Amino acid sequence: MTENHRHRVVIIGAGFGGLNAARALRKAPVDVTVINATNHHIFEPLIYQVAAGVLSPGEVAVPIREALRHQKNIEVLVGWATDIDAEGRTVTAAGPDGTRYQVPYDTLVLAAGATQSYFGHDGYGQWAPSLKTMDDALEIRARIFGAFEEAELATDPRQVQRLLTFVIVGAGPTGVEMAGQIAEIAHRTLPGRYRRIDPRTARVVLLDAADRVLPTFDARLSQRVVTKLRSIGVEVRLGEKVVDLDETGVKVESAQGTDRIEALTKIWAAGVAGTTLARRLATSVGAETDRAGRILVGPGLTVPGHPEIFVLGEAMSLRDLPGVAQVAMQGGTYAGRTIARRLAGRSTAKPFSYFDKGNMAAVSRFYAIADLGPVRLTGLIGWLGWLAVHLYYLPRMRNRVTVLLRWAVSFLGRGRPEAVITSQQVLARDALRHAPAAQREVAAPTTESSSSLS
Repeated sequence: MTENHRHRVVIIGAGFGGLNAARALRKAPVDVTVINATNHHIFEPLIYQVAAGVLSPGEVAVPIREALRHQKNIEVLVGWATDIDAEGRTVTAAGPDGTRYQVPYDTLVLAAGATQSYFGHDGYGQWAPSLKTMDDALEIRARIFGAFEEAELATDPRQVQRLLTFVIVGAGPTGVEMAGQIAEIAHRTLPGRYRRIDPRTARVVLLDAADRVLPTFDARLSQRVVTKLRSIGVEVRLGEKVVDLDETGVKVESAQGTDRIEALTKIWAAGVAGTTLARRLATSVGAETDRAGRILVGPGLTVPGHPEIFVLGEAMSLRDLPGVAQVAMQGGTYAGRTIARRLAGRSTAKPFSYFDKGNMAAVSRFYAIADLGPVRLTGLIGWLGWLAVHLYYLPRMRNRVTVLLRWAVSFLGRGRPEAVITSQQVLARDALRHAPAAQREVAAPTTESSSSLS
């Protein structure tokens, strides 16, 4: 650090970790630059409800500049960080038009999250989008509701069956919640609205190679979730591995052999991997990564040998901490406070300590589970707890009010306030997939710490 500028902190990513780090530096004598691929922060635990037509994008997202509007030491840049020069202490990023720029730093906070892992079969993404970004949510919403519209027009019974079969790969929180929502759309929201098809004949299949759903939850809660899912019309198939996936279906393999499920709508909710940026940083500084490509950090959330580089959330690997929002939030606060303490000349030797507040998942209306250590809740009580926790953590009071109203319409009534779809929501994503390789790299979606807030 030279004498002609204040300490410069660059934060890559404006998810839970990035925002909390920035907020922890509000009173510190630093200049903070936040670089994010979009101009908004997503409240990711509720993004699946955008895909299900319950909530609008504006209710689960907040502009970064608004979220940090009270901080005078913040600069926000929209762009995709593509490279990090650890020796020269600069970040290279690309703006929305592809123009590249460099930002110098004295301290770097990498909170860019993770990408969806297709386990070496990235081509699956064309037919089975993940649920990581707002674009993903809008595309999936268009695919779900569009499938019923196309089925109403189809004359071939086999094509109707393909259109009304929905396959969700991955039985973690996102997969379970998405399967429950599609089942409710088919069995509760849409019946009586079509003349040629009966939406209740839709088939919702939840697949996972594991032997139970929600593996991070108590086993007894997992079993109750399976029972509930089946009661609302979800076909839960465990111990089945996806071995092929194309436009019209999914091929699975199990101990009983192979099977093919004909389905035009697939959603991928299985596994995450480190970003290209994280891998490049790890290579350049000689840091180790885990099998998913996340950077192994020290007890202070810094890269070994580089105390000026913090890594947060799903971009880092430490003591098998889960990739949930609370890890990122607590890590962001810890990083920001550590930077402030350093500049104040105070001791920063205390390692990061994660306080596990438990896990929650909403299976259907009026039914959720909460695994809070010694306390386990199910059913309506769990659902009310889930509502309270998510309302509490929503970033704005206005969002809390409108979300509560939307939930009343969807859960007490039968409506889906955001069921409107456009063909552009799917076609624009297809255009992006066929863009030049350089643009695809820049626009690669990332996420920071999904799953439960509790």
